[in-house]
Amino acid sequence: MKIHGPEWLFADDPLPDPHGKGARAVAAIEKLTLPSGKLAGQPFILPKWQRRLVTRIYGDTDADGKRRIRQVIILLPRKQGKTTLSAALTLLHLAGPEREQAGEVILAASDRGQASIAFKIARLMITGNPTLAETVNVVPSLKEMEHIGTGSVLKAISHEAYSKHGMNISMLLADEVHAWPNRELWDVLETSMGAREQPLTVAITTAGIGVTGLDYELIEYARKVERGDIADPSVLPVLFEAPADCDIFDEDVWRSVNPALACGYMSISYLQGKAKRAREIPSEREPFKRLHLNIRSDGAAEPFFPMDKWDACRAPIDIEALAGRECWVAIDLSSNRDLTAVVAAFPEPDGTFVLLAWFWLPEAGLRRRAMQDRSPYMLWHEAKQLLTTPGNVIDQRIIEQHLRYMAETYQVREFAFDPWAAKQIQGALLEDGLPVVSFRQGTLSMSPAIKELEALLLSGRIRHNGDPVLRNCMAHAVVEKDKAENLMLSKAKARDRIDGAVAACMAVSRAAAGEDSGSRWNRPNFTLTFLE
Repeated sequence: MKIHGPEWLFADDPLPDPHGKGARAVAAIEKLTLPSGKLAGQPFILPKWQRRLVTRIYGDTDADGKRRIRQVIILLPRKQGKTTLSAALTLLHLAGPEREQAGEVILAASDRGQASIAFKIARLMITGNPTLAETVNVVPSLKEMEHIGTGSVLKAISHEAYSKHGMNISMLLADEVHAWPNRELWDVLETSMGAREQPLTVAITTAGIGVTGLDYELIEYARKVERGDIADPSVLPVLFEAPADCDIFDEDVWRSVNPALACGYMSISYLQGKAKRAREIPSEREPFKRLHLNIRSDGAAEPFFPMDKWDACRAPIDIEALAGRECWVAIDLSSNRDLTAVVAAFPEPDGTFVLLAWFWLPEAGLRRRAMQDRSPYMLWHEAKQLLTTPGNVIDQRIIEQHLRYMAETYQVREFAFDPWAAKQIQGALLEDGLPVVSFRQGTLSMSPAIKELEALLLSGRIRHNGDPVLRNCMAHAVVEKDKAENLMLSKAKARDRIDGAVAACMAVSRAAAGEDSGSRWNRPNFTLTFLE
C-alpha cells in the first residue's frame, strides 16, 4: 500500500543515532504510562512510526553530539495520538534527558481549552511515574510544572492569554497551529529561543482552511524542504496528506494517511461511519477530507455549497460576447469591513446561468484587512480581481458608475439591492429610469434564493470563469436553518467574507424568476419593488 506520508517512518533500515540520544529519548518516553483509554496505566510503548520519529529528532546529531534538527513540522489527521505524543515530548525537555538548567518548555495552543488538554495528559503521566512525581511540582491552576533539580519549567499558554515577552524558551510545542488566528504569538515565541544552544520547536497540526495563515506557511515551507527545493537540514517535515484528487471513500487512502489505523489507536469502523455521512451529506465532505485525510479546505469547515461541484462548473467565458445580452444584477453593498459585491447572472437557452462578479474594498488599510481576514487581498488586487475605492470606506459613487456602465453594456433586467445603505444609489438609478428592486435579506427572500443556486449548482447549470474572490466567498458560505427548514447565509458564522455568495444567490434567483415570468422591466409604469 502506498504511504501518503514519510516512508522512512515505516522502513526497517536503521536511523542515524551516533551518540545514542535517539534511543535514549525513546527509552525515556516508554517509561511513562498512558493516562487514559483502554490502555490506561500501561507503559507508553511507541508504535513503530512514532519510535522512528523520536529517534530521528533526537538521534540526528553532529560530531559534537548536538542535535541538527531544530524545527519539526508534523501534519497528521485527527485521532492519531498527537496530544499524547506532544505531552511526552514536552516531558523529555522538562524532566527527561533533554532537560536544561533553567529550561523553559512551552506548550502553546490557540485557546485555553486546547492548551489544557495536553497539559492534563502530561500531568497524569507525571502522576503515574513515581520518579517524576517526586521531582516535578505541578500547579494545575496556573498550568505550570517545575523540575526541582534544574529549575526547568513547563507552561501551557494560549493565544487568548497573550503576554509572552521576556521568555527564554528551550522547547516549544505548538499544538493545532491551523487554529491560531495569526502568527503574532508564534513570532514572539520563536524569537525568544535565540539565546538557547539547542532549541527545538515541534508544530503539530491537522490540515487547516484557506491559503493563508501560519499553518499554511509552515506546511508550504515543509513541503519545499521535503521535495528538496530548499536545503534546510534543521527542519524535519512529517507530512501525512492524501492527494486532493484522490477517491476519498477508498479505504486504502485512509490507511495511507492514518498511521493510527495500523497500530490500533483508531478503528476502521470509525472512519467508515464518518465516510458514510460524508457520502450522503455533501456539507460533511469537506470536514471529512480535511480532518481525516489532511486535504486542506479552502473555505468553511462545513461549506454549504459543495466546492467540487462549483469547480466543475468553471469554463472559459467570452466576456466581450456577453455585451448586449440580457442579465440580472445583484448588489451587496458594504461600508468598510465587508466586500462590496456585484454579481450578474446571464441566462442561457439550455437553462444554464453564466455568472460574472466584481468586488471592491476601501483602499486604505487593505494590507491590514488582508492580515485580519487571512485572505490574499493584495494578490487579488494586483491581479485586478479585487477593486478598491479611495479612502477607508466604500465610495458608492464608484459603484454607481460601474452599474451605469453595466446598464450601457448589457440588457440589465433588474438591479437587485440588499437595501441596507443602498437608498442613495437606488434613488439615483431610479431617477434615470433604470430597473431597481430591493431584495430584503429575510428568510422569505433568501431561503428560496439559496436553494435555487444550490439546485443549479448540483445539476451543473452554473458557468463561471473561476473568479478567485467569488470562489472564496462560495467556499466560506455557511447556512443557518430555522424550524421551518428555511435557510439563511450566516455572515456571523462564516470565517471569511461571503458577500459574493449572497449576491450570487440574489442574482440567480431573480434571473430564474425573470425567465419564468417575464421581467418587470417590460411592464408599464415600472416602480421600485420590494421583495419579501
